[in-house]
Amino acid sequence: MDESKALSIVSALANGVNPQTGEMFEIDSPYQAADVIRALYVAVRALELSKRSRARGNRGRMPANAGKPWGEQEDHDLLQRFADGQSLAQLAQAHDRTMAGIQARLERHGRLPGQGLQWRGRAGAGVVAGTERSENDNLDQSGLAQRD
Repeated sequence: MDESKALSIVSALANGVNPQTGEMFEIDSPYQAADVIRALYVAVRALELSKRSRARGNRGRMPANAGKPWGEQEDHDLLQRFADGQSLAQLAQAHDRTMAGIQARLERHGRLPGQGLQWRGRAGAGVVAGTERSENDNLDQSGLAQRD
């Protein structure tokens, strides 16, 4: 049985529906017990995650360092190579990271213009959407600078 069919069946069971007839289970059915329903929803999530990760795998290999923290030495190397004129694609390949990750890191270090909000509480946090922060600035709930 393929995972899509299994997901369809387990989802129906988790929702209290007989997957063969489409009818709701009786209230005294074992499929209506709270622990059984929770277990079925865990199975549904696992099947959905498996399906998504398999779909991602079809798009190609993610770089080994994608999503990993940056070290001080790697930052230094990135900035030096960028100053030497390497392209984003070359930097991504050299650091085994995505081009978006390289671009975000260069934005954070002020080497490229920012495309959005900067990280709060970190280096470069004084600039929010291209606006210098001052003592009179407040952050609203979305993190955008609001002038008093």
